[in-house]
Amino acid sequence: MPLDSIVFRCDASVATGTGHVMRCIALAQAVQDAGAGAVFAMAESTAGVRARLAAESCELVSVACVAGSGDDSRETVALARERAIGWIVVDGYQFGADFQRALETAGCKVLFIDDYGHASHYWADLVLNQNTFAQENLYGAREPYTRLLLGNEFCLLRREFVSWRGWKRETPPVAKKLLVTMGGSDPENFTATAINALRHLDKDVEATVVVGGSNPHFESLQRLTLQCGSRFRLVNSVSNMPELMAQADLAISAAGSTCWEMCFLQLPMVLIDLADNQKAIARALEASGAAIYLGSYRGNARAVTEGEITARVTSILESKTERSALSERCGKLVDGRGAERVFSELELGESKLGEAKLGEPGLDEPGLGQQKRR
Repeated sequence: MPLDSIVFRCDASVATGTGHVMRCIALAQAVQDAGAGAVFAMAESTAGVRARLAAESCELVSVACVAGSGDDSRETVALARERAIGWIVVDGYQFGADFQRALETAGCKVLFIDDYGHASHYWADLVLNQNTFAQENLYGAREPYTRLLLGNEFCLLRREFVSWRGWKRETPPVAKKLLVTMGGSDPENFTATAINALRHLDKDVEATVVVGGSNPHFESLQRLTLQCGSRFRLVNSVSNMPELMAQADLAISAAGSTCWEMCFLQLPMVLIDLADNQKAIARALEASGAAIYLGSYRGNARAVTEGEITARVTSILESKTERSALSERCGKLVDGRGAERVFSELELGESKLGEAKLGEPGLDEPGLGQQKRR
């Protein structure tokens, strides 16, 4: 039976960023390309995210309760039942074992997108961890029917990136073009630190600074980049991120899901972790020779200084050998077919998981199968 629609349960805010929603959009695009619909159920969102969902023809439904709570799971199930939708994709650290179990008990099929095994138990039909370091031992506490989709082959890239499949980067002898991107919100404004570090480069370089639609520091960053002169350009809520990455010789970036986009476009990168969940990504990419990891900049862990950024970037700009090696190694990690593979698993689940397991009795009202047969 072909998929008709999928519910995506995720959130976005200035504090938590937009990464969970953006990777869900990548999967939603694959869903839409197959002729199905995408419904986003969100307790928190930002103006930039709402505009992006509208541009992608994704329906947005508000969840009027505490994210990850019992009321949240009941609202999410009610939405799925109302629309006769079987699959729910869940992405966010506020969703734990109880949330998954509530959806499963109600007869829903669940894809749980994860980064580091944060739930105490996994009840979902599918668990997706797209990171380089993803291993089965992160998910020892899971149901026998739970299938794991682990590693970079499942990286969720949006449609605008996938169209660049087959493109090959050329490494120039002298690097002059820099890209700065710190995610959708950057609440601690590391972007300003990066700009101040790059303005001290004793090089004839150009820097494109990208800020997300949820960044609260846009006006102050505008003033700062103007002070830096015409070599620095600030852009907001861009729709041509692949082009900007392709044009750059080196990126200074947060170690979030943007890393996989840069890997796909073979862009050498200097990484800073701006959130707890980014440290493992940065370390894994450095260990594989695909990135340079400088350290942390969050809360009291502000180990990265302007001087360190200036010095490290200078050395990379001067070394074609190092940039070429970084480009080659990161380019081997992501092939751009991750969303296709994940969608194929959803289709498989629609047709075959029906014979794979017996579920528990449903919630109070009948709906998507009170006795859940997979």
